[in-house]
Amino acid sequence: MDSETKEEVPLLEEFVLCGGIETQVLKCGPWTDLFNEQSINRPKLLIVIIPALYSLTGRCFPVWVISHAGHVLAPANKTTRSPSEDPSAQEIKDVYGLNGQTEHKLAFLKTHVPKEMKLMLIGHSVGCYLALQILKQAPELPVFHTFLLFPTIERLSESPNGRIATPILCWLRYVFYVPGYFVLKLCPEIIKSLVIKMSLHLMNMKRECLPQEILQPFCFANAAYLGAQEMMQVVKRDDETIKNNLSKLTFYYGTVDGWCPVKYYEDIKKDFPEGDIRLCEKNIPHAFNLDFSQEIAVIVADWLKDNLSKI
Repeated sequence: MDSETKEEVPLLEEFVLCGGIETQVLKCGPWTDLFNEQSINRPKLLIVIIPALYSLTGRCFPVWVISHAGHVLAPANKTTRSPSEDPSAQEIKDVYGLNGQTEHKLAFLKTHVPKEMKLMLIGHSVGCYLALQILKQAPELPVFHTFLLFPTIERLSESPNGRIATPILCWLRYVFYVPGYFVLKLCPEIIKSLVIKMSLHLMNMKRECLPQEILQPFCFANAAYLGAQEMMQVVKRDDETIKNNLSKLTFYYGTVDGWCPVKYYEDIKKDFPEGDIRLCEKNIPHAFNLDFSQEIAVIVADWLKDNLSKI
């Protein structure tokens, strides 16, 4: 399995117009345009979100990663593609907020994915909240299964990390906007890259792709704004949506997660004893994408193999 993941993987970075916003899409696999693909060659399933899964699922299905609106800026040398007939080109109200991010993902799925193609959604953290909202707001989408990793879907401001983040994101962020803008705007790219490298080194973390966009004033402000809305709006677990889609949901909670503690796992396990609700046994942290993405990809790939045989 390790040798497979080290082979060269077809990866395309593309920027498309979605909801009037430039949106980064990472496409894993040779399928870049599912509409123009011959039906005989078109895959039956599209997996949305974790790129490492492509190799681990036998390279049989495309894996696409959709960025949050406003969290990634298109480089100057990149062309933003807009389909000729694009209903998602209509601007979304408050697109950088929590509800707007849901509409943004729905617009992408409805515009850039053939309506008959089965979908497998994979959400992480607040992405799990968005995934549940997608199931709730667009039940007509052919979602085959949804994996929710370290799901922040309830009582976010009451969590250990939420108690610290709430005052910072909801009130104190305004204090840092103006000075932060000038500091980040005037800071050379080489210095930003150095800051990120030093930070990851101090945290004993490795990354092939440094997230320099987090130090862009525009992206930083949008991420902080979304975080504030998460603290205020992710309060009550959506039991109705979970109940209506329980057979196609898999939850994965962490044992060392300050955003969705073990108590949340115990509560949902008690309320939905028949559900596929699991607790991590590997002490993987909430922010697994920084240093444990391969481990999570292997775990999810094993789950996928149990489901792919049903397609």
